[in-house]
Amino acid sequence: MSIWGSLIGGMLGFSLGGPFGMLLGSLIGGKISRARAGAAGNFGAFAQPQQIFALSLVVLSAKLSKADGQVSKEELVAVKDKLKIPENEIDSVGKIFNKAKEESTGYEPYAQQIAQIYKNNPNVLEEVINILFYIAEADGDVSKSELNMIQRIAQIFGLNQLQFNSIKESRKNSDKLNPYIVLESNSKDDLQTIRKKYLKLSKEHHPDVLISKGVPKEVIEESKKKMRTINSAWNQIQKLKSS
Repeated sequence: MSIWGSLIGGMLGFSLGGPFGMLLGSLIGGKISRARAGAAGNFGAFAQPQQIFALSLVVLSAKLSKADGQVSKEELVAVKDKLKIPENEIDSVGKIFNKAKEESTGYEPYAQQIAQIYKNNPNVLEEVINILFYIAEADGDVSKSELNMIQRIAQIFGLNQLQFNSIKESRKNSDKLNPYIVLESNSKDDLQTIRKKYLKLSKEHHPDVLISKGVPKEVIEESKKKMRTINSAWNQIQKLKSS
């Protein structure tokens, strides 16, 4: 069954709180008490990790789509195609996307709630950032406002500058990327030090590891690309260091 299937209804059986609970509650006309709405931790207490991840992507993608002041057709198509949302689920997911896009709540409260849910799984948070870049690239260019928003979300997630730069650099074509940035290293580091970074990143971003921690299989292809980039960067550095 697709992770997108009946996303709204599927989440309602769980203990909801924070901005996500308010968002889903408003969609069905339900009333959520102030106490429940403020209990951000409740959101992740019983819900399936993959459902949380999917909902997070839809909401943050909606916020990102209007970061530069306009919602392009390409970005809307990207949310559907790149997140592999089937035609029969478009209406359900579209309701969440449109509600998140139209409401006055900013992206920060959502990012803070996601950070709390995945505080023990920073590599999953990195994958959210990776996919937000994926969405922003849909119209051929990541605008300055989109970049600033993604970077701010990364900061809220607790990711450091090296981690953010690595994700950003990994989005480039292999012939244009800086392999040291991808591996969170610099050219002055010795090969053994960089190898430790490479092994650490390879383990953290392995698709099987991410799936086990809640990244849906529908979006795991981007994780596979990240792994290929990590491997390519390591191969490049080995050649550079041996020349």
